[in-house]
Amino acid sequence: MSRVITLMPVRLASTRLPNKPLLDINGKTAVQRVYENVKKYLPDCDIAIAAGDQEIIDECAKFGAKAILTDPKLPSGTDRIAAALKVLDPNGDKYDIVVDFQGDNINVNPQVNLPLIEMVERTGCDIATAAFVIKNEADKTNPAVVKAIMGIKDGQKEARCLYFTRATAPFTRNPEKCPNQDLYQHIGIYVFKASSLQKMVSLPVGVLEARESLEQLRALENGMEIRAMLVDDIRLDKRVPADINTPEDYEIAKKFIKD
Repeated sequence: MSRVITLMPVRLASTRLPNKPLLDINGKTAVQRVYENVKKYLPDCDIAIAAGDQEIIDECAKFGAKAILTDPKLPSGTDRIAAALKVLDPNGDKYDIVVDFQGDNINVNPQVNLPLIEMVERTGCDIATAAFVIKNEADKTNPAVVKAIMGIKDGQKEARCLYFTRATAPFTRNPEKCPNQDLYQHIGIYVFKASSLQKMVSLPVGVLEARESLEQLRALENGMEIRAMLVDDIRLDKRVPADINTPEDYEIAKKFIKD
């Protein structure tokens, strides 16, 4: 059985919603609510917070969370959890799989990661992630909506990812000969083999990664295997955004998240 740890990258810097992790949501900070959700829905996984600021370390101490202070200048959450993993597992022999659960995923069901953990175990892929079928026509051409390119046959729910792009892709040349013309929106949820996580952050920024500003392309450029699973919804409460990024998101979260 794989040894799994969930690592939550958390930092204060946010241009749209300052001090986001420390915002109060009906008596608990956002970071505490996310942490408690992970403990509740992934009880068999160890969990720790990869913090970018001492204020987050101090807050985590109040509700008993294990937290590792990482360099605030690290460029991404992936780098942050890799740095925390080196502290928690310096010899690389304690954990097999790492779940990357973003610290602002206030309304994401952590159990979405269970089939992704299983997919890593079953297929041996380096990274497992998730995607939605795009149903909103405007999203198909929106560069903010990242598309996962994969050859999913009818009846399948997962496939190897061949590319990720902000463009509208793949193009359907002969619609009459192609019954499945779905486009897939990539969701930024990742489950790594522990060794693959450390390999990815050791690699230089890729050519395509820099061009599209998509970190996962670094893994593909270097021959790593990413697989994605189609999901219907990742939210615990369908009335609330999956994460909080704006003051409007924060107000909605305060309205409905009260337990």
